[in-house]
Amino acid sequence: MSYKEELRALQLELVKLQKWVQKENKRILIIFEGRDTAGKGGAIRRFMRFLNPRTARAVALSKPTDRERGQWYFQRYIKELPSTGEIVFFDRSWYNRGVVEPVMGFCSNDEYKRFLRQVPKLERMLWEDGIILFKLYFSIDINEQKKRLRARGQNPFKQWKLSTMDMEAQRKWHEFTRFKEFMFEKTHRDYSPWVLIDGNDKQRARLESIRYVVANIEYKDKGQPGLSFEPDRTIIAMYNGNH
Repeated sequence: MSYKEELRALQLELVKLQKWVQKENKRILIIFEGRDTAGKGGAIRRFMRFLNPRTARAVALSKPTDRERGQWYFQRYIKELPSTGEIVFFDRSWYNRGVVEPVMGFCSNDEYKRFLRQVPKLERMLWEDGIILFKLYFSIDINEQKKRLRARGQNPFKQWKLSTMDMEAQRKWHEFTRFKEFMFEKTHRDYSPWVLIDGNDKQRARLESIRYVVANIEYKDKGQPGLSFEPDRTIIAMYNGNH
């Protein structure tokens, strides 16, 4: 299959999955994390392309307000969790506190440590309550990120995506890596595993992220002739402590 043919076939599987979610009153939460420019937003758009927007939505929260800063850290995310029959995509999530905030100095060391203690407990509660949770992390290499940031700056339709923080993230690349690895180590669980996706090839990353989700849920009328649910291990892998 060509990229477009395979993408369309996988998107049809997502439509079937959504019908099953609605009929069976399931709840799915898919968290998209990763480096800037690694392809999270593009992947979310491909996930949502043919889904019914009444029961599928993307959540991309801006920086917290003064009121939200005075709340329990997870509070503003919890109100966005899926209701029955709904699929929710988090374009970044509470894991901002796992990497971005400590690297950029947006939280205290105590807040950071408390987050790492609390997040596995929170995700276990979500799992126990029946929410189907996926945590997808899109990686990219430093030179590819530099190239994509430069392209954003030159494209008037994408300049809104470029911020001074993006350039700072490039400068602090290795510090981000250190916090990312520690976050994986402390928050990877059997009930909420980290799935790592190589985002250097955007098209293959989109295909494999969708394939992973539909392959790991059993829904009605699953599958099509010629469509494989076997992952491409050169693009996608489960965190195992060696990444």
